[in-house]
Amino acid sequence: MNRSEILRALRSETQFVDWDAVYESELGRIYNYFLYKLCNREVAQDLTAVTFERAWKARSKYNTRLASPGTWLLGIARNIFREHLRRNKVVENQVEFPQDNEKLPSAINVEQSFQEQQDKVLLQRLLLELPERDHDLVALKYGAGLSNREISKVTGLSESNVGSILHRIVTALRRKSDECHE
Repeated sequence: MNRSEILRALRSETQFVDWDAVYESELGRIYNYFLYKLCNREVAQDLTAVTFERAWKARSKYNTRLASPGTWLLGIARNIFREHLRRNKVVENQVEFPQDNEKLPSAINVEQSFQEQQDKVLLQRLLLELPERDHDLVALKYGAGLSNREISKVTGLSESNVGSILHRIVTALRRKSDECHE
């Protein structure tokens, strides 16, 4: 039996997946991944919708033995993100950040709110300066909320490598943030 016959046999086995439950559990994760990558709520919503639409169309090809639904969806989301960059000829570091449209805080909290907003803008700028792989790992970890084990499955990196890289990224981001505050 060759590889294609094995894959066909695996796909032909009956696999029940509650797609409504998958949608409910993974929607926020996929949206946050795009939000971390693009920092644009509208585009993140659009790309999230495209991800689920593509997954729905390809659901007959999904195999529970090869990946969890979340891992499979994030693989689709990463491909859609790359397509988005190619189609729009966007360089990640050129993405503009939206300002939060929150209500004005009380006079007592104005200074604290202003500082928090400045910290968000600084962090967003620092994230955009990261190399593609590092930015992707941060988006998967903190945007999509994946564990290092799940990230390793999505990226092909070892679990310990993911942890080491993320530690170095966070340390570097803290250092750069501290330098900007001095």
